[in-house]
Amino acid sequence: MTDPVTTPDPAEQQQKIDTSVPHSARIWNYWLGGKDNYPVDEAAGDAYTEVFPGIVTIARSSRAFLRRNIAYLVSEAGVRQFLDVGTGLPTAQNTHEVAQRLAPEARIVYVDNDPMVLAHARALLTSTEEGATAYIDADVTDPERILEAAARTLDLGRPTALILSNILGHVADHEQARSIVGRLMDALPSGSYLSVNDGSRGVDPVFEQAQDAYNSSGAVPYNLRSIDEITAFFDGLELVEPGVVSVTQWRPEDGPGAPEVVAEHGGLARKP
Repeated sequence: MTDPVTTPDPAEQQQKIDTSVPHSARIWNYWLGGKDNYPVDEAAGDAYTEVFPGIVTIARSSRAFLRRNIAYLVSEAGVRQFLDVGTGLPTAQNTHEVAQRLAPEARIVYVDNDPMVLAHARALLTSTEEGATAYIDADVTDPERILEAAARTLDLGRPTALILSNILGHVADHEQARSIVGRLMDALPSGSYLSVNDGSRGVDPVFEQAQDAYNSSGAVPYNLRSIDEITAFFDGLELVEPGVVSVTQWRPEDGPGAPEVVAEHGGLARKP
């Protein structure tokens, strides 16, 4: 096991941040109200919202879904280890903040390969003394490297929650994405969990039009998937009720009226 905080190698932080091309993590940060973005990202984000203003609701609903997932995992499932792949830029309610607020001994490993995320990784590494956080500079398409590095902080013989939030859409081939999920989950023991949420097709054609335009802009594409394709990531696992649903409808907090359906679906499942 590592010390409570594992900081990135300073040399790694020298990777070049390309500010000439919009980047999904920085645009997502912009939509969430963050400041870690550049004019090119704001321009791309504004162009997107002109076509589909609802993307801001999707971004914030996705974050709220993840927070509710983690709260369930800690409080009801008793999970104390988290592997968050495709972390994105630090914002409010990061995985370690939610988990360690409920269980200070929780251990979290973040994974991303964006130089800007790496540069801001210290914001993700403010662990409690009882727990631990670490950051791995790795790509989602290299699960073996992820697992090898994660094992320095997590005991992968104990139940672990794998978090894949808005990352699998960056893997164009669905079967490759399913294979990545399978290889990561195969390395985790019974009692582990998988949390996935991604943008969905077949719900909102305006969203699909905006995303297709974004993908053709020269930015790194993000591929929307059907609800059935998102559900397939959970094959062989036991879905937690209510299953794969619009993220707003996954165990929503009490409030007036039914939650709005948005074109972002996700779920949580246990490995038997």
